[in-house]
Amino acid sequence: MIKAAMVISAQGKPRLARFYEHRTVDEQQDLVRRVFSVLSCRAENVSNFMEADSIFGPDSNLVYKHFSTLYFIFVFNSSENELAMLDVIQVFVETLDKCFKNVCELDIVLNYDKMQTVIDEMIFGGQVMETNSAEILRSVEELSKLEAASSAISLVPKPVSSWRSR
Repeated sequence: MIKAAMVISAQGKPRLARFYEHRTVDEQQDLVRRVFSVLSCRAENVSNFMEADSIFGPDSNLVYKHFSTLYFIFVFNSSENELAMLDVIQVFVETLDKCFKNVCELDIVLNYDKMQTVIDEMIFGGQVMETNSAEILRSVEELSKLEAASSAISLVPKPVSSWRSR
């Protein structure tokens, strides 16, 4: 099971922190800080896999990928395969790339809701649901169309033009 999905900037600012286990806000913030402090000190030539027992408790593993100014991180237990989790990160980044045409940190900041939709289409309740980038994009586009259509609907009735009595 996936315990958390995070995107953290190279400056340590969380751009996404999705926890699939109950954690208080203070615990979540502390975990993000601790994860960043560990990752920012790691050399570029070391493995992207590490045990995260000291941060997330027993039976916790962490896999990450550093792209440009962002760390994409998944924390999971031993029921998940490490290489599969690395592939999920790759699909997540590729899907964001297709959404934003070469994704950058600013795209993620300005389109936070779209990034949330992408991760929600991929992972539900800590389980990977979809890894096909085209399917994820199709769902994101359909949701965008529905949102646009619903914003066009007015709940306030239009004023009725005056009727002249004859």
